Amino acid sequence: MPDETRPLLGGDARPSRSRLSRYLRSDLDPHRGDLLLLFCYIITGLLDSSAVFIWGSFVSMQTGNTVYFGLGLVGTEDDRWIKSGVSIAGFCLGSLCFAAFHRLFAPRSRWVLCASFVAQLVCVSIAAVIVTVYRPARDTPMSWFVLVPIALVAFQSSGQAVTSRVLKYNGLTSVVLTSVYCDLFSHPDLLSLKAFSNAEQMRRAAAVMCLLVGVVLGGLWAHSSVEMMGALWTAAFLKGLAIVGWLVWKEDKSDS
Repeated sequence: MPDETRPLLGGDARPSRSRLSRYLRSDLDPHRGDLLLLFCYIITGLLDSSAVFIWGSFVSMQTGNTVYFGLGLVGTEDDRWIKSGVSIAGFCLGSLCFAAFHRLFAPRSRWVLCASFVAQLVCVSIAAVIVTVYRPARDTPMSWFVLVPIALVAFQSSGQAVTSRVLKYNGLTSVVLTSVYCDLFSHPDLLSLKAFSNAEQMRRAAAVMCLLVGVVLGGLWAHSSVEMMGALWTAAFLKGLAIVGWLVWKEDKSDS
């Protein structure tokens, strides 16, 4: 008599689930992880250029926001300092949360990196929905549908910076260029052909170029009729591509 408890097609889902679980729990090879971090510079430039033009504050690079916030404390006629303060608070809270998440689980695990970027995608998408529905323009008075998107985008941008620490590319935070400029132009081989064979120097130059590409894209959206809405949805799409990148990233075999 045939065993009635056996699957009709003779298959067993448990091995496939086990393989999927191992695949998602595998640590990713940090080699070439700089490529995805450089990709994040494009997202940073895209969001910051459009946000500064339309909202008057950064949503990723917090040095400028700190200056705006400090000027506001000594008196200013606009509300830029409040927006900057919200952005700083969102970024700091995001740094706390993303770092704690990576420490709690295996930092370079495939599912952890994917989950981190999914959270970033969700934040950008919520901000994009709010902006799509309420369409805050450059001259829109400060309100929750301006402050909430700023906080959400600043919160998620810290996830990119935390990822650079996880992958051990501390110089590619994707949210700042000042130190990159310093290291790039103070290098002793800057004016020699050796600079082209120095991986660290090439990363620094690429970081500058990627941010500029993002800034140009953000500027195009900011000057268009869709303004911030176009920039946010584009950033959401790019975040989705980053998630796909982590899903297919090479596994780190050195720990096996």
